[in-house]
Amino acid sequence: MKKQLILFTVITVMALSAWGQRFAYIDTEYILDNIPEFQAAEREVEELSVQWQMEIENVFAEVDRLYREYQAEAPLLPEDMRRQREEEIIQKERAAKELQMRRFGRDGDLFAKRQELIQPIQDRVYEAVEEIASRGNYAVIFDKAGGATMIYTDVRYDLSDDVLRRMGYRN
Repeated sequence: MKKQLILFTVITVMALSAWGQRFAYIDTEYILDNIPEFQAAEREVEELSVQWQMEIENVFAEVDRLYREYQAEAPLLPEDMRRQREEEIIQKERAAKELQMRRFGRDGDLFAKRQELIQPIQDRVYEAVEEIASRGNYAVIFDKAGGATMIYTDVRYDLSDDVLRRMGYRN
């Protein structure tokens, strides 16, 4: 699949070049690294991630403590008390796992916060790229940071600095 994508990209570039179309590339990683708001948003997301991870670790540590206490006391407890303690431990562990999913799951709090803080910046980058492409009559603009879609890049076709300038930033 990856080879087919690379082959398709090469053929597309060659075909567009043959028709006189213009093409260029940008490096979104470089662009985002030069936007202070993006760096601040990344730091905020990372701080929240660390804070929530500590919160979850504390809950799991409490579950572990309860389990160790239970193991030490289990031989001395009557059957109904053992079941009650086991149920308490199971409930706490379940709550910890639910908290973990709520914070770090696929649609969890971390994902939502990342979308809230970073998506508007990415949208502004896309709008700047779109405007540059329209103004410069570029048929295709590749993203160098997107992976192995380009085998060779010539610095003359890098529009990353233009995107930053269009957005009002200096590199």
